[in-house]
Amino acid sequence: MFRPLSLFVGLRYTRAKRRNHFISFISLISMLGIMLGIVALIVVLSVMNGFHTEIQARILGMASHATLSNPYGDMSDWPDLLERVRKHESVIGAAPFVELQAMLANGSDVSGAQLRGILPREEDQVAELRRDMIQGDMDDLVAGKFRVILGRELAAYLGVGVGDRVTVVTPQVSATPIGIMPRLKACTVSGLFAAGMSDYDRHAGFLHLEDAAKLMRLGSGVTGVRLKLTDLFEAPRLVRDIAYDLGGTYRVIDWTQHHRNFFAALRTEKRMMSIILFLIVAVAAFNIVSTLVMVVTDKRPDIAILRTLGASPARIMAIFMVQGTTIGAVGTLLGIGGGIALALNVEPIVAGIEGLFGVHFLDPNIYYISKLPSDLRARDIAWVAAGAFLMSVLATLYPAWRAARTDPAEALRYE
Repeated sequence: MFRPLSLFVGLRYTRAKRRNHFISFISLISMLGIMLGIVALIVVLSVMNGFHTEIQARILGMASHATLSNPYGDMSDWPDLLERVRKHESVIGAAPFVELQAMLANGSDVSGAQLRGILPREEDQVAELRRDMIQGDMDDLVAGKFRVILGRELAAYLGVGVGDRVTVVTPQVSATPIGIMPRLKACTVSGLFAAGMSDYDRHAGFLHLEDAAKLMRLGSGVTGVRLKLTDLFEAPRLVRDIAYDLGGTYRVIDWTQHHRNFFAALRTEKRMMSIILFLIVAVAAFNIVSTLVMVVTDKRPDIAILRTLGASPARIMAIFMVQGTTIGAVGTLLGIGGGIALALNVEPIVAGIEGLFGVHFLDPNIYYISKLPSDLRARDIAWVAAGAFLMSVLATLYPAWRAARTDPAEALRYE
């Protein structure tokens, strides 16, 4: 269908000056619309990818790639289990933990918290708590001292700082002469951390593993073992292999299951934002329809002459498809170039705008992420470019079909 003559005439029509300047104006607007739509789409997708990556890194800085636990009770064989899982080729690090839900109290200030018993040196293998420490040190967690590291927001809510004492109320109960009483233990705040995620900074704390086990009456047992894997994106497959190698006696949960709803919400948000922004490209692409309809009307005598010289309807259709596709292709290429350039420099550009006008788009006092992270991905660029180009081609079909149906005798009657 797209023979050399169709390509030559179609490109000639695209470059030629028209008697009707309004047609040229509409063509330019269509091209600019496609370009701006693609720029906006690429930049927004890149920023959303950046936020997704940043949030994921912060979550995995505190959480583990996977956890092993015993569905039938505590794990007293955890030292042997650590040695076994560390020999697995997909495991980078492993560390035991004790999980407990507790109430923390300081005077009249009370807050629920999720406390985790850890071994500081082992914890370094699976999490980035040491990196997030803002006061104190992880090594201050010593067995028998009952020291606790709290999230910054949790400590602020309770009104405590390093060196202060908080009362830990556990769900375990003790029988006393006056009845059943919850277990209470005074702990000293030895450090504060800020992970940049409210779920952790407001509701999490850390104890030494042995202290947490005593509070939960686990003896020498633990709640489970946390794992760090070679490829976090392959975690679902890798944990299945690990569970199989361990004989299927342990329950294995990876990070995608722990935070399934959160990451599903992020994916849905990105998908919906992509669809909304793609409508900008669609509107611009279908402006090509109005452009070509006016071009066909303007070129009716030319079409009639080509038909009388032997040009087939298919060739006439191809000429106008070439013209419309060229507009779409140029707009797509300009949009890709502009989108890549802007996405790669969005952080300094935003910083420059903030400095120039004295504003903060992401106030560091409100948002944990005070900069616009950008993660440009070739896959996003490819499908945006392909989608924009495909819509441009589809937009040419109706006007080109109208041109192919032009009756030469009717078109030349008044010429």
